[in-house]
Amino acid sequence: MQGFAMTEEPEPTGDELVRVLATLSNPHRLRVIAALSRESTYVSELARSLGISRALLQVHLRKLEAAGLVSARLEVSEDGKAMKFYEVNRFAIRLTPEAIEAAERTLTPDTKGNT
Repeated sequence: MQGFAMTEEPEPTGDELVRVLATLSNPHRLRVIAALSRESTYVSELARSLGISRALLQVHLRKLEAAGLVSARLEVSEDGKAMKFYEVNRFAIRLTPEAIEAAERTLTPDTKGNT
């Protein structure tokens, strides 16, 4: 993910910053990132450790994956079942007034008049 995966990459665009911050604004997603930063794991195991349903966890994992914050790979268990294994991607967000000012200049213009 541009601007977040490694510190030597360019600063994020305004749209990227909005997308990532919106994704991280949910407490469940923060807990998912925290859990995966400790240990990469399978969906069922992660759902159990967080105390949420697999269906709800899948919703949050899809949003985190779309923002580039986590990634998944399929692994085959000993009994032949395909299992999705998630891990957190390395990222850093440098959030300073100057970084926000630079990102603001790259925001997609709002044509609907929303603020």
